[in-house]
Amino acid sequence: MNTPPEPSESSSRKAIRLIHLEDDKTDAELLRALFEEAHVPCEIRRVQSREEYQSLLNAGGFDLIISDYTLPSFDGASALRMALETHPDIPFLYFSGTIGEDGAVQALLAGATDYVLKSNPKRLIPAVLKAIKEAKEKSEKKQLEQQFLQSQKMEAVGRLAGGVAHDFNNLLTAILGNCEFALQALGDNHPACKDIEEIRKSARRAADLTRQLLAFSRKQIIEPKILSLNTVLIGLEKLLHRLIGEDIDLEIVKGKNLGLIKADAGQIEQIIMNLAINARDAMTQGGKLVIETSNSYLDQSQSGTFHVTPGFYVTLTVTDTGCGMSKDILTHMFEPFFTTKETGKGTGLGLSTVYGIVKQSAGYIWANSVLGEGTTFTLSFPQVQETSPTPKKDSEPPRSIKGEETVLVVEDEEIVRFLIRRALTLYGYSVLEAPNGEEALKICREQGPIHILVTDMVMPHMSGSNLAKEVTQMRPQTKVLYLSGYSDSVVTQDGVIREGIHFLQKPFTPDALAKKVREVLESPS
Repeated sequence: MNTPPEPSESSSRKAIRLIHLEDDKTDAELLRALFEEAHVPCEIRRVQSREEYQSLLNAGGFDLIISDYTLPSFDGASALRMALETHPDIPFLYFSGTIGEDGAVQALLAGATDYVLKSNPKRLIPAVLKAIKEAKEKSEKKQLEQQFLQSQKMEAVGRLAGGVAHDFNNLLTAILGNCEFALQALGDNHPACKDIEEIRKSARRAADLTRQLLAFSRKQIIEPKILSLNTVLIGLEKLLHRLIGEDIDLEIVKGKNLGLIKADAGQIEQIIMNLAINARDAMTQGGKLVIETSNSYLDQSQSGTFHVTPGFYVTLTVTDTGCGMSKDILTHMFEPFFTTKETGKGTGLGLSTVYGIVKQSAGYIWANSVLGEGTTFTLSFPQVQETSPTPKKDSEPPRSIKGEETVLVVEDEEIVRFLIRRALTLYGYSVLEAPNGEEALKICREQGPIHILVTDMVMPHMSGSNLAKEVTQMRPQTKVLYLSGYSDSVVTQDGVIREGIHFLQKPFTPDALAKKVREVLESPS
């Protein structure tokens, strides 16, 4: 097999865009000749005055500054100061015949990258290439450090968000449960029922918000399946057209021979909807939204940048022609509750939810944005191979959710514990309760039969999983139902409930609790 020749370094190198401060035409031509002789492509913008120089600094879009040390209208030291104020990361070299040894030392101390004497012009191109290379390495290192710090910050905020969601779900469990009790007690025709129903609706909306927080913190319970992003897009296409409105042109480009991914279909739909809504809100005067799928490959260096495994990925890109985002907004956009929208027009959870879902699916997300031009979000998910699904026997629903068994309830939140006890008592169960693991073990040692342990996962001193181990060692026939506001590594793996584990996510209603308890009691040992 013939291997095509590698392109030479000079032919593959991008043209260096440089500003040249030089009043002498002969010296300007010398500099250009040096680049041509070395076969180094360049785009030279020569300036002689402070005004021209300032204009180019303001415009940006250059890689290097080469300056004479002495100029008629202003000096090289001033040129250096001006460059450092606006472009401190751009290399600045002196190419001068008048800079002495003391001047060169002062220039380097002031921030110049290097200096080359006009009496030794052959040293200029090596100095330029070295400066460009070092600036690129410094920029890449800085970018990696920023990505690492951003990753650490998002991890910390994620832990905080998970904790907040846990506390919220305890409160919402109590609110939803007591709404159910009140509605049952009052009957359908009581005038207060409408008010209670509104409370219940608000609590459910609050539960949706906590689910978004859990998605961000990667603690949401999910049901991942092998799916195609193209199939998801086909199902959403009509809804997306209605969602974004007639003044925005929607283009969906479905990649050919697209690989499959393993993800929760509902979460993928949520990602696409959130990004589409964000794009719509950024295009107040209309525009174009392009949603595209494709196959991609990440090598070792690319995967390291995004902290994922090298290999084949399926990529979703969402591009709009909206107002774009500043660098500062790009830094904060995935944080929960961060929003640029007016008060009341957004929760600040849309992009943080997207971030969490992508991370929970072992993928990565990146955004590029230019103010006044638009934004592109790139999301990539690992490709998987299609497998034959394992046939599942449909489990028969319990004939009745009532029972007479003994239930040990362990919950450190008194208001939630009271709700569980009241609900299960109403359904006929005998209920024992404890506020912590130590009290629960004491009850286990002293009481008669206990058919099921219903325990919170997150409690002080002893976790629900450690308590369950000790209880089942003492009483092997006792079944266990875990309760929690979010997924736990003992109960779930990457958000998926582990085989043989019984789990009920908060917030729940009394009816849902009773159904789950009955289901666990009737399940095989």
